[in-house]
Amino acid sequence: MISKKMAESLNKHMNLELYSANIYLSMASCANSLGLKGAANWFMVQYREEMTHFIKFYNYIVDQGENIQIRESKSVPNRYSTLLEMMEKTLEHEQMITKCINQLSEEAVQEKDHATQIFLQWFITEQIEEENNDRDLIGKLKLVGDNGYGILMIDTEMGQRVFTPLPDAPALV
Repeated sequence: MISKKMAESLNKHMNLELYSANIYLSMASCANSLGLKGAANWFMVQYREEMTHFIKFYNYIVDQGENIQIRESKSVPNRYSTLLEMMEKTLEHEQMITKCINQLSEEAVQEKDHATQIFLQWFITEQIEEENNDRDLIGKLKLVGDNGYGILMIDTEMGQRVFTPLPDAPALV
């Protein structure tokens, strides 16, 4: 059993994961409109991952005997001029998510909530991978600059990304 305060903090973050999914869905649409089908695929995979994160939080909160609350989400940006801009915004967003997860983890430590500490460890590790992938793509995009052939090569690489569901996650979209 978790405290009401911890449940509320987890619920707030669960809604943030849903907001994250919406950001990436919007970026997929924008990339598609720029003719970057590979990047659109990459952002759709990111969307599906964020929905999985949302469901992981949902299941944990419900399994702890708490009722979730879906909150109204603010609108997400839907205009980006370049793939580099999208990736820089992605890294910025993931760094904010990392800070939030670290704060949740610290709250769990303060409450001596060992189960929640263990639950959050997966997300802490996941954020390292998320940020590293974003920095890698930003580096490549900066390297090629405005070179159309270079951007197309990166777009093709992004198109190879495949969504891999987590073994313990229910099927989503």
